[in-house]
Amino acid sequence: MNQQLNIYLQQLHAFVESQEKRIRSLEATVKKLQEETEFLRSRPPMQVDRIEYKFDQLKVESLEGTLNIGLNPSELQNIEDFAVDNKNIKAPVSPKTLMKRSMEVEDAINQYLERELPEITASVQKELNVNVDDSYIGFIKEDIKKQLPNRIDFYLQQQASNRSEKDVTNEEIIEMIKKEIYNGVHAFISHLPENMKGMNKE
Repeated sequence: MNQQLNIYLQQLHAFVESQEKRIRSLEATVKKLQEETEFLRSRPPMQVDRIEYKFDQLKVESLEGTLNIGLNPSELQNIEDFAVDNKNIKAPVSPKTLMKRSMEVEDAINQYLERELPEITASVQKELNVNVDDSYIGFIKEDIKKQLPNRIDFYLQQQASNRSEKDVTNEEIIEMIKKEIYNGVHAFISHLPENMKGMNKE
């Protein structure tokens, strides 16, 4: 059991490190974009006063060929029907909408953790017939809160990439995360070393 806890902590450490790297990379990208934006804003606008054409200096010896802009009437016969069934086409979701949904889901899950986490841990302890110190509830809650933004982002991005499927509502994402929370609490408590948990006396 001690080895399993060590493995879990190593995985948790690796996950936190990867998130830190990702955050640093995103911060660098944002900084670069801000610098480019400032540079473009600082450039003076380009103005063209007047364009003069001197046709008397042009010399054209022969003019041949056809210039086609757009569609030729002769080509219209060969064009297939371009009608598109747009029922399954979805416009890309704006970052503002994604951020709003992400915050709504995170708020709902945070409220859920405050209300329900003690009951979830009690239920898991009863199911596993073990007793765990209440101080672990705070640790579990903080660990879940750290992982929340990444999990919410995962579900929202998954929905954005599966455009042909129906939209997943915030409530459905919340329910999926609640299941993950229960499974995570169950896995954490069941993998605690024996000296950190006691058997329930019935």
